[in-house]
Amino acid sequence: MNSRIEILKGIHPGKLIERDLKKRSITQRSLAMETNIHYQTINAVIAGKRYLTTEQAVKIEKAMRYEYGFLLLLQTHHTLRTYRDKQLSARFRGRPNIRESLFWDTDFNKINWAKHEKAVIKRVMERGSKDEIKEVKRFYKLVPHE
Repeated sequence: MNSRIEILKGIHPGKLIERDLKKRSITQRSLAMETNIHYQTINAVIAGKRYLTTEQAVKIEKAMRYEYGFLLLLQTHHTLRTYRDKQLSARFRGRPNIRESLFWDTDFNKINWAKHEKAVIKRVMERGSKDEIKEVKRFYKLVPHE
């Protein structure tokens, strides 16, 4: 189980359940009936809108033949990753004052400046103007304040 957790840690358990349901040609409704968990709850877990309770996780593990405790471990790693991402995002307010055209291949307004810090810095260093490079260094505190 540990090697599988290492591979999957950080993803929401609902994504794994969804994938395995498709692989086994099992519907959400049939899983709901077998586990005695409301279909809407199963659907919300698979959509990533809801976490599993311990009882739900154990029932699904039994029905899907997962190792005991696997889904809860996966969920714990997901919860920790979500918390870490929120902490990182809190470090940065706003966004750097750089041209949107530097990121022509993505939706500029949806860039997570904390999570993609390395990629942003690399892109601006490669393609940005001197002022944009200076701005990114300021934004990510790569140079001391003058």
